[in-house]
Amino acid sequence: MRKSRIRLFAATGVALAALALTACQDGTGTTDEGASESTATATTDTSSGTSSGTSKGDATSNEHAQAGGADSTGGGGSTDAEKTGNTGSTGKGSDKSAATGTGSDDGPETRVACNGSNTTVTAQPVSRPVNHMLITVKNTGSQPCDLTYYPVLRFDEMQWVPQPVEASQPQSVVGIDPGQSAYAGVLLASADGSGDGGTTGHKLTVGFQGRTPNSDGGPSATPSLPAKGVYYDSTLAVTYWQQSMEDALTY
Repeated sequence: MRKSRIRLFAATGVALAALALTACQDGTGTTDEGASESTATATTDTSSGTSSGTSKGDATSNEHAQAGGADSTGGGGSTDAEKTGNTGSTGKGSDKSAATGTGSDDGPETRVACNGSNTTVTAQPVSRPVNHMLITVKNTGSQPCDLTYYPVLRFDEMQWVPQPVEASQPQSVVGIDPGQSAYAGVLLASADGSGDGGTTGHKLTVGFQGRTPNSDGGPSATPSLPAKGVYYDSTLAVTYWQQSMEDALTY
């Protein structure tokens, strides 16, 4: 009986040893190690794939970014914006405005009417022609002024207006620049004595006409007369305003 037990125990031990050896040969004991190696390999492959994918993706992204950058900062929007900005900064409108803004400087001069407020007036009898007097109007203002038609004369309280010498009417309005003068001649009395109602005047008023005949041209002037006064009769007449003294004393 004891031998049988020993044999049975031995047989059992042999069987267990055989099972252990079989397990080693099947690789069952290295399953975890193999799994770890496989996992590591897979991880390495995955990492490599991810790394490769990321690098490739980054390169693609960089290329796309470069292309996109060229679109956004190159000849596209940025150039258009610069062109637009340049157009605005060039300011052609303002240049044009500046160029045309000189029109007021180059425009026609502002002319005013000559009258007692912007001139000095003198009245002086002359020896030639006989019985004539010269009226001189000097522009004392800062702007050119115009003399229209003829002076309206009045001695003292005279109730009638001397008539103009129609033959003396000029072709255009007589203008006077600042500091310059214009003239009118006065026929005081007839040389042959044909006039009547002769009298001596001691005060003279010179009136100015406006743009229409017999209209008010502004303040009148009262030039001084010689102390003995000026003799005149019914033939008293006056010329239109003249640019020169010679023309004023021609009639």
